[in-house]
Amino acid sequence: MLRSGIQEPNGGVARYYRTDVCRNLPVSTEITGYAVSAFVYLHSVTADRRYLECAIAGARFLTRIAWDAASRVMPFEIAPTEYSYFFDCGIIVRGLLAAWRTTGDPEFLDVATGTGESMLRDFASGDGDFHPILTLPHKRATERDELRWSRTAACYQLKSAMAWWDLFETTQDARFSDAYDRVLQDSIRTWANFLPGHPDRHKVMDRLHAFSYFLEGLLPRATDPHCAVALRDGIARCAHHLREIAPEFERSDVYAQLLRVRLHADWLGIVPLDLPAAQWEAGQLAGFQVTSADPRIDGGYWFGRKGAEWLPFVNPVSAAFAGQALELWESGRRGEAQPHRHQLI
Repeated sequence: MLRSGIQEPNGGVARYYRTDVCRNLPVSTEITGYAVSAFVYLHSVTADRRYLECAIAGARFLTRIAWDAASRVMPFEIAPTEYSYFFDCGIIVRGLLAAWRTTGDPEFLDVATGTGESMLRDFASGDGDFHPILTLPHKRATERDELRWSRTAACYQLKSAMAWWDLFETTQDARFSDAYDRVLQDSIRTWANFLPGHPDRHKVMDRLHAFSYFLEGLLPRATDPHCAVALRDGIARCAHHLREIAPEFERSDVYAQLLRVRLHADWLGIVPLDLPAAQWEAGQLAGFQVTSADPRIDGGYWFGRKGAEWLPFVNPVSAAFAGQALELWESGRRGEAQPHRHQLI
């Protein structure tokens, strides 16, 4: 994360590195939001000032370069600024709040709040849910596609809505808690239909990544009986599909997300840890880490593998999820203090 060049000099973070053509993809505001959260977490674990400096640079990219103060909107990319994504905005809010909690810089809280308000105002649909994607500059909703999870308003949006809960905790503005509860209720009502959700088994693996977002988004209300049942049954369902499809196609982020939510659900006293399953997932996940003389990929994590062949993507989000999951796994085995939900990347 520090030496790969995945973070640009202006603080923005590229979507991923292509090992087949030896270049980064363009900077993404969502990935920068994830990276800010990751750098704050790494600083909390190591006390290494370099991580905090990277977190601040990423946060300032979001507040000073990406944020459109005139239109009060956070675009998906900077050049061109064609779209804004509901899910991405929630990840950005959570990254900015992580930076604000660590630095106290009001600039980060101001833009986090503005982005959260944009999610409430601009993405609300006439049907009571939230549009997944808007075109810019006119903020018009794009057509939805039920076979492409990122183009639906479905239970995966709960992780992004968790940013509203975090804003409520910070500001005590009930608009934010009400909006989180609205997405939560819709998600509880519909989550059981999300999997498998596609006739292509490889697309089901992709949907496991999105489904894990739903499980993570339950954590603020994990002790609620309906949420506790969804966590218990959802973890089991995700693990089943992962093991079934993994010999053909597996993603490092799915292993990491499943392991993290297992640990959090156990720490909260909701779902006792299935130790053999968690141990297997941690072992599989560790096998995705790259060892190379090339600093652009050394220490990173492969995005995925089909059969015995690695896909040519080293992804900063996969690396952040995987590094955190394995650190939580090892620290839990050492009996160390359990992390706060705010630290979840």
